[in-house]
Amino acid sequence: MKFVKMVAASCLVLAWGVGSASAFELGVIGFQFTSETHARVANAAAAAAKAKGWNVTLLNSEGALPKHAEQFEALIAKKVDAIIVAMGKPVEADAQFKAAKDKGIPVITVQSGAGPYSLFDIQTNEYKVGADAALYLLGQMGYTGNLMSVRFDGNIASRIRGKVLDVVLSENTAVKEVGKHGMARTQSWRDDVRSGVQALLLRNQGKINGIWASFDGQAYIIDDLLKAQGVKKGEIPLVSVDGGAETYRRIADPDSTFLATVTVPFEEMGVKAVEAVEAIAVKKQPASTITTGPYLFMDAVVVDKNNVKDFLK
Repeated sequence: MKFVKMVAASCLVLAWGVGSASAFELGVIGFQFTSETHARVANAAAAAAKAKGWNVTLLNSEGALPKHAEQFEALIAKKVDAIIVAMGKPVEADAQFKAAKDKGIPVITVQSGAGPYSLFDIQTNEYKVGADAALYLLGQMGYTGNLMSVRFDGNIASRIRGKVLDVVLSENTAVKEVGKHGMARTQSWRDDVRSGVQALLLRNQGKINGIWASFDGQAYIIDDLLKAQGVKKGEIPLVSVDGGAETYRRIADPDSTFLATVTVPFEEMGVKAVEAVEAIAVKKQPASTITTGPYLFMDAVVVDKNNVKDFLK
C-alpha cells in the first residue's frame, strides 16, 4: 500500500512537471498604454492569467496601427494558445484577426467592437453609458444653455457615446452645442485635446454652461484648463466616462471642476476575458456558454459626489 502511494505521488509530480513545461500561452495586446484604460484592461488580464500559472506575452501597440498588426502577427508566429486585445481594431487589423482564426487561435477583444474573426467583444452597453452621461450633464444644466463637447471617433465606444449625445441634444433643443472638438488619433493626443479645448474656451468665453468629454483622459485636461481660469466646481459642470482612481479623486476634490463620470469596470473586463479564454480554450466549452451574439455586456454606473466615497475605498 505504501508503494502504491509513492507511485501515485510520483505520477502527480510528473504530471505537474509536464503541465508546467507546456503552460498555456496567452498573448495580450493593449492598443495604447498612454491611455490609462487600455493599460488597465491589459494589465488586469495579464495578472489574472499569471495567477493561473499561464505564460503571458503583454504587448503595447503604442497607438500605431502598423505596430498593432506586427504584434498580432508575432503572437500568431509564436503559436500562442489565445489572444486578448484591449481597445483593438478588428476592422483595421482585419487580416491579422483572420490569420489568428485560420490558425485556430481564439481571440477575445475588450472595448473594441465586434469583428467576424473574433469570438466576441467584452464591453459595457455604450448606448446606455452615453445616455447616462448626456442626461446627467443636461440635468446639471437644467436642460438649457450652451454645451461644449470633446469627442473621439477613432474608438467605437467613445464614438457611440458621441452619437447618443447627438440624439439627446436633438430632443432637447433648449441646449445648444456651441463648440465641438474631435480628437485626432495620435500618440500626442493630450496636446491635441489641450490646444483644441483652449481654442474653444477662448472662442466661447463666458458662454459655456456645461462640458461633455468622451473619456476621462480628456476630462483631466479640460479640468486643469478650467481650474487655471479660476472656474469653481459646479460653475461649468464637467461630465465624462470611464472611472478610475484619478477620476474619483477629482470628483471628490472641491477644487476640481470634474463633476461626474460613468464608470466602466475595466479591470473586471480584463479578468472576465481571461475567464472566458479559460472556459473556451482550456475547458473546450463553446463560446455560446459565455454569451450569445458578438458582445458580452458588463454594467457601468454613474459616480458623482453622492457615491464617490464608495469608489475611493
